[in-house]
Amino acid sequence: MTSSAKRIRAYQGPVLLSFGFRPFFLFAGLWAVVALCLWTLMVSGALTLPSHLAPADWHVHEMLYGYIPAVIAGFLLTAVPNWTGHLPITGAPLLALALLWLAGRLALFFSAFTGGSIAALVDVSFLFVLAAVIGREVIAGKNWRNLKVLVLLCLLGAGNVLYHVEAMQPGAAYGYGARLGTGAILFLIMLIGGRIIPSFTRNWLVKQGEGRLPVPFNRFDIAAMAAAGLALLSWAALPFHAATAWLCLVAGVFHLLRLARWAGERTFAEPLVIVLHAGYLFVPLGFFALAAAHFFPAFLVYGDGLHAWTIGAMGVMTLAVMSRAALGHTGRPLTASMGLSLVYIFIIAAALARLFMSVSGAPQQFLYLSALFWIGAFGGFAVLFAPLLAGTRKEGA
Repeated sequence: MTSSAKRIRAYQGPVLLSFGFRPFFLFAGLWAVVALCLWTLMVSGALTLPSHLAPADWHVHEMLYGYIPAVIAGFLLTAVPNWTGHLPITGAPLLALALLWLAGRLALFFSAFTGGSIAALVDVSFLFVLAAVIGREVIAGKNWRNLKVLVLLCLLGAGNVLYHVEAMQPGAAYGYGARLGTGAILFLIMLIGGRIIPSFTRNWLVKQGEGRLPVPFNRFDIAAMAAAGLALLSWAALPFHAATAWLCLVAGVFHLLRLARWAGERTFAEPLVIVLHAGYLFVPLGFFALAAAHFFPAFLVYGDGLHAWTIGAMGVMTLAVMSRAALGHTGRPLTASMGLSLVYIFIIAAALARLFMSVSGAPQQFLYLSALFWIGAFGGFAVLFAPLLAGTRKEGA
């Protein structure tokens, strides 16, 4: 009987369609650049999109429900075969999924012509089709511990539906649909990050010699996840309530302590590892920023604090995961080049510039600076990884 590994290597179609991470990580990186360039032009007044969505609504949607789902798809379509032992999706089915995602981007872009309802139907279908694909594999493989990933994927899809309903009136940029999607993505980051960050850190530190190692998952992690879940639910329902601010403070403390237990201070010599810790740091920083925006509104604007999550936690973590997975699955050494290290610096700088925009004294300049760093980070990722993702495969890729 032919093994899964042999059948994967025997695939003779286009390299880009040989594994889920290849098209989706490439498309995600390119779209992150294109979408921010378009958004910057809209903010400057140089461009008006043919979309039925208000500019701010389109920007938020394409980050939360355009860019992020592409990264999630690439990650899950690559990870689930490892979890279940089943063959990955390749070839025509993978192409169909990628084209469905792309159709959502085009439908929203030209929705002033196609109509909001048709655009919404095309756009929301991707996450539910992806959920069906992942659900089938998880259930067939009886991989019950990962059903929670499927639940979060469905919540993200529900948030997208709600976003489109709210977008019938301008001002949906951070309504219930956006907050539900943000919460689902953050919880996924905390869930997956809680697995891969201690694991990758331990693997690297063991090779360096004796010293402190990450604390294994235990009841503290469960308590931290519960505190975050409660804070995110409160934020989704009552974003400006004092109780939400206090819950965010508690969740921030829990996750700052959780991160401290993973021995990140020992990993500065390898950017591919330390960037995971830096990305996760923005999870508690986001909780603290939202609390600060409530208690000290003159110091930090709510929207600026929110970007600790959207650019910081989401942007840094997704770039870290995409680059590491791409290197590993294409047979490259798991170490960051100078170019990749610069990509990491740029995305962290983008998050910090946006977080402190309101207290900088030059908000417009810091907005453009943040956008420039973001474009530089993802542009750098695209330049570095396009040849790996679309080019020649190595053994096991």
